[in-house]
Amino acid sequence: MPEPISFDAILAAAAAAGEATRLRLLALLAEAELTVSELVTILGQSQPRISRHLRLLVEASLAERHREGAWVFFRIAQRGPAAAFAGDLIARLSPSDACLAADRARLAEVRKARADQAARYFAAHAADWDELRAMHVPEEKVEAAVRKAIGPGPFEALADLGAGTGQMLELLAPHAAHALGIDQSPQMLAVARVRIERAGLRHVELRQGDIYALPVEGNSYDLALMSQVLHYLDDPLRAIREAARILRPGGRLLIVDFAPHEVETLRAVHAHRRLGFAREEVAGFLSAAGLDFVTADSLEPKPGDKGKLTVSLWLGKDRRIVADPLPLTARVLA
Repeated sequence: MPEPISFDAILAAAAAAGEATRLRLLALLAEAELTVSELVTILGQSQPRISRHLRLLVEASLAERHREGAWVFFRIAQRGPAAAFAGDLIARLSPSDACLAADRARLAEVRKARADQAARYFAAHAADWDELRAMHVPEEKVEAAVRKAIGPGPFEALADLGAGTGQMLELLAPHAAHALGIDQSPQMLAVARVRIERAGLRHVELRQGDIYALPVEGNSYDLALMSQVLHYLDDPLRAIREAARILRPGGRLLIVDFAPHEVETLRAVHAHRRLGFAREEVAGFLSAAGLDFVTADSLEPKPGDKGKLTVSLWLGKDRRIVADPLPLTARVLA
């Protein structure tokens, strides 16, 4: 049953959605996260006009906004009573409506421009990515080990911390009701956004953020992932403590990184701060962050793969226990 909405809230939501441009904006924001400039391009209206309509939608809790560097992205509301109202409203719109179809056609052009920009960035750095991928076991083995470690799901809320190009999000988000990817690099997020849109994963959010100060409330996620992140950090323990903060009671954190190695060129060429981590070291990090060390796994290269690195996985679990609610009679007696 939908969450009840107060009279004033539904009146404000109906008033905000009950205007042609704002309804068109909602329909577009249900399709993708978009900036003001992209919406100006699609609708052919002035920036001040689009900004004013977006402000009204946000104030009515029908849309959400977040800043990513110098850009601000908008999307249809994902949480709260008004989110269900917005989603139901858009679902009832006829897909054959001429005005909305034209908007979707222009949205496709915007998406193509995004994809072209991401492709240019990725092409410029392809040599770096290819070199790194060639240094460890095949990606499919890493992905299989990740799926084995976390189980089949489903997961209520998944957070990929240091999401990069969105590879792990594309792998795991289909098994989560809600997924969030956070990365410090706007360029990486641009690549990830194209990947996520191509995969049709509309329940995935992407945010720019500091891994030491995540833009996320505590006790929010039942699964968090840090894949190939720790070796870039000055203070891995601090990052793990921050990841533990956002876990719900009983939530899990999976860390994927290199085992100890001696490839010094990774420091100079790829800005690695640490040359891998020992099992005991990461287990100690997890314990210091208030998590129980559950298990570890190592993906070692084949004997003939000289010079390739071992990839390790560590799984930690929040120590708090989710207590079953007291029966009604017990609550009354208490």
